[in-house]
Amino acid sequence: MDMEAEYNNQVKVPEHPAIVAGWARDAAAFRAAHPHAELGLPYGPTERTALDLFWPDAARAAPLAMFIHGGYWQRLDRSLFSHLARGLLAHGVAVAMPSYDLCPQVSLATLTGQLRDCAAFLYRRHGRKILASGHSAGGHLAAMLLATDWPAHGLPPGMVAAALPISGLFDLEPLRATSINAALDLDAAEARRLSPLFLPPPGLPLHAVVGEAEGVEYHRQSAAIAAAWNGTWDILANHNHFTIPSELSNPGSALVARARAMTP
Repeated sequence: MDMEAEYNNQVKVPEHPAIVAGWARDAAAFRAAHPHAELGLPYGPTERTALDLFWPDAARAAPLAMFIHGGYWQRLDRSLFSHLARGLLAHGVAVAMPSYDLCPQVSLATLTGQLRDCAAFLYRRHGRKILASGHSAGGHLAAMLLATDWPAHGLPPGMVAAALPISGLFDLEPLRATSINAALDLDAAEARRLSPLFLPPPGLPLHAVVGEAEGVEYHRQSAAIAAAWNGTWDILANHNHFTIPSELSNPGSALVARARAMTP
């Protein structure tokens, strides 16, 4: 199997530049119109270790979910995805959207630690367990948060209580044979250490989703993590890697209903 072709989503979806431009437009409009947002909250020491937190109302007493953006850990930032909070906000759930430092400026291990710092920041600030969701590389990071030994960080077990990865990556070994690894610089041992598939099952809810039009490797990745962690997975019809996140912006979508049901 040609792993470069399997994981090159930009080639698979040639119209992706127009889709990403639409994300930027819709996200900016959403931020401008949403009255209950805290923008640019720092959770770490660098410029990119900051998050936007969207509340459903002024009371700020809502359950809490996190959405982690993708980009193969080396591209994009939170500003492209603000509008994806719309679905959960309509159901009374607050949504945190972090950025993080990118590879190769930092290692993937460091980047993963930043998302743990982000989740810890949210818990310490608001005292609420969290649903972790994310798209593509963000799906990997959501699973890593679910698998974290939070008591080792001085935090309660199950602080991240459930994960909803979208088009996630859970077995990093195949990426070593692709151009993606030029920025990640993973050897076999590090790829395994940072692969949720090979971590002890956390015993917490995980539901993975993948687009119908995504390749066999993306389908395999979601099926594998669901089997390994006693979770569930399904395929969203009529979606590719770049269109599937839009389901989160629709308050009436099945994906939003699932996310609401999984939010602690």
